[in-house]
Amino acid sequence: MVEEIKKEVDQSEEIEEQAAEQEKESPTIEDFELAEIETLREEIDLLQGQSNEYLDGWQRERAEFANYKKRKERESQQLQHNIIGNITRKYLEIVDDLERALQNQPEDGEGASWAEGIELVYRKFLTALEAEGVVAMQAEGQLFDPNLHEAISQEPSEEFESGQVIEVLRSGYMIGERVLRPASVRIAQ
Repeated sequence: MVEEIKKEVDQSEEIEEQAAEQEKESPTIEDFELAEIETLREEIDLLQGQSNEYLDGWQRERAEFANYKKRKERESQQLQHNIIGNITRKYLEIVDDLERALQNQPEDGEGASWAEGIELVYRKFLTALEAEGVVAMQAEGQLFDPNLHEAISQEPSEEFESGQVIEVLRSGYMIGERVLRPASVRIAQ
């Protein structure tokens, strides 16, 4: 019996040793928690990378859309100026005729009241053009600029410097920053 008890004690010790070895080899709850935390960290890093990528893409698309809107607005404004310019060019000849009529207006009698009416029509015409963004250039006394002026003649002058506009023969007009019609001018030599 003692031997049987010894055997049983030996067996129980052996079982305890095997259990201790299995406990050492098998992961603990802490090991599972650490592994899960590491997995979650990797997943967070992956999701943050995707989030940054999506944010960058969204910001790029937003900037492209803003540029698209600005470009379309500029094109629309340019188209509007072109349309107004094309129509206005036809009426500038009428303005020229009114200016010529006013240069030779009579001072008294029925002709004077008629000339006042012509002048009123002329001013209304200029006001309507200005409302559309069309303005007359101020060329007299300015230095000649081939982008703004069309030189008809060069004349010697003691009053003006060389290259300076002496007289405007036909007014020039601009719409915004664009020359609608250059001013026809005489310039000093």
